[in-house]
Amino acid sequence: MKQHIEALIFASPQPIGLEELQSVLTESLQLPIEAAIIQEAINAIRAQFQDDQFAFELVEIAGGYQFLTKGAYHGAIAVHLKQTTKKRLSQAALETLALVAYKQPVIKSELEEIRGVSCDYALQKLLEKDMVAIKGRSDGPGRPLLYGTTDKFMDYFGINTLMDLPKIKDFKEVENSVGVALE
Repeated sequence: MKQHIEALIFASPQPIGLEELQSVLTESLQLPIEAAIIQEAINAIRAQFQDDQFAFELVEIAGGYQFLTKGAYHGAIAVHLKQTTKKRLSQAALETLALVAYKQPVIKSELEEIRGVSCDYALQKLLEKDMVAIKGRSDGPGRPLLYGTTDKFMDYFGINTLMDLPKIKDFKEVENSVGVALE
């Protein structure tokens, strides 16, 4: 039982709750499993991983259980993540992404007309990062590609629908201007 619970917690990408553990174990083992038995096994796993020989521990978090690294190892993990994390988007890529998000589906020439510069490189980087995808072809001359945002874009910015994007009127003019206004 303990190993099954340990495997489920380890394999779960987010904290897994007691009820979910009970449901999965009952179905997979085809036996009714009491919550008290699962809690007892969780306590045993938690005690086991408190030992200094382990770099991670079982933590109760967000209404469930999850394996997390111990605080003593956060420095090494931070360096690893810094070295392996992809670089941030450039200003040009962010501007292009904003235009795609608000104008989609949009063709490249429309993006270039608004920005006043070529968007080839920025679009290529956004496609590589899966923030933008080709959504089809326009009916216009030459049938150019149409670009739109992806689910990864929505997830990254924490929005459910495009309607959740800030409205243009939500941006204050003062924050987007340079210099002092003339009388």
